Amino acid sequence: MSEVNTNGAASGTAIMSARAKDAAAQLVPAGKRAGTAAVLGVRQGVQGAREWATPRVIVAVLSARQWAAPRLDSAADAVTESVAPKVSTMLRSAASQVRPPEPTPEKTGVRGLLDWRWLVGIGAALAAAGGAAAVAMRRRYAIATAEAKEATETPGEEDGQDGESSDAARSEVNGQVTTPGR
Repeated sequence: MSEVNTNGAASGTAIMSARAKDAAAQLVPAGKRAGTAAVLGVRQGVQGAREWATPRVIVAVLSARQWAAPRLDSAADAVTESVAPKVSTMLRSAASQVRPPEPTPEKTGVRGLLDWRWLVGIGAALAAAGGAAAVAMRRRYAIATAEAKEATETPGEEDGQDGESSDAARSEVNGQVTTPGR
């Protein structure tokens, strides 16, 4: 084939090719982000479906067990009358294994009050009350000690003057009486 003059079409093709490569380079990270978002969305959907289905499956299994247990018991009664007792025993054993456990009653009355959470709460309240009482007693003791000290001081000592008689007896806070000079 011979070359055809395209009057600069070759450079136009190169420009379009460069633009397409730039556009592709910008779309690759966006595609990766979209793929990651899709994976996260699927994971969240699976988790949501699991959370939705779990209680329903448990209820369905329990209802199936409640339905099957009496039928196994009645089959055991029928087999007892007609076939061997070993088969009957086996069916009764299967019925007891299939039967769902009886629900445990809620704690009521004193048993409900003796729950460990209540006991911890009551203990914390008593500790706080005891701490407050101890602080109040300490304050009262400090006030009483200060009042007793003030009451035993002579009037001259309060003004900063010496007592008028040097032979006067002094009483201390501890209840002992001393005389000056001894």
